[in-house]
Amino acid sequence: MSKDSWKPGNMLYPVPAVMVSCQRPGEKANIITLAWAGTICSDPAMLSISVRPERYSHDIIKETGEFVVNIVSSELVKACDWCGVKSGRDVDKFKEMKLTEFKSEYMDIPAIEESPVNIYCKVKKIEKLGSHDMFIAEVVGVTVDDKYMDDKGRFRLSDANPVAYSHGEYYALGKKLGKFGYSVKKPAKKKKNKKK
Repeated sequence: MSKDSWKPGNMLYPVPAVMVSCQRPGEKANIITLAWAGTICSDPAMLSISVRPERYSHDIIKETGEFVVNIVSSELVKACDWCGVKSGRDVDKFKEMKLTEFKSEYMDIPAIEESPVNIYCKVKKIEKLGSHDMFIAEVVGVTVDDKYMDDKGRFRLSDANPVAYSHGEYYALGKKLGKFGYSVKKPAKKKKNKKK
């Protein structure tokens, strides 16, 4: 086997493609498409998003200290891409993409109703990193589309066909390969048939 050496770059792919909604009081809501988003802490539940300072949504999030991360399903991938190439300075993204503003109990900023999962976040810290500023935020609530709940009360995100992003391209997630801990789990014992 041989390997090529490259200059430093972001090679940690794939990553989730997300649509982040934000809004100044009294103004239209906006959506920014991001690939730099991730979980950073479980207790308290926290995540981060990284946004270029020149992006229209950057100052909205900085001023309000709130945003909603909306998970992108296969059905939303075209809207996700469109919201990533258009600026909220020029267009009403909810209106143009025929997306529905969903108001929750957690904050006044609307989520995207068509998204299977909406994660409501309050900014705790902003880190200037270079090309991007990282917004470190605490999750204050989550709403999910109940059509993805099974009869045992479990949420089945895989049924929503979430989208991943890799080097400028969108991908539907593939088949399940295992679950956490499967590599060390002992096989179940086979039940012996009792003779009558």
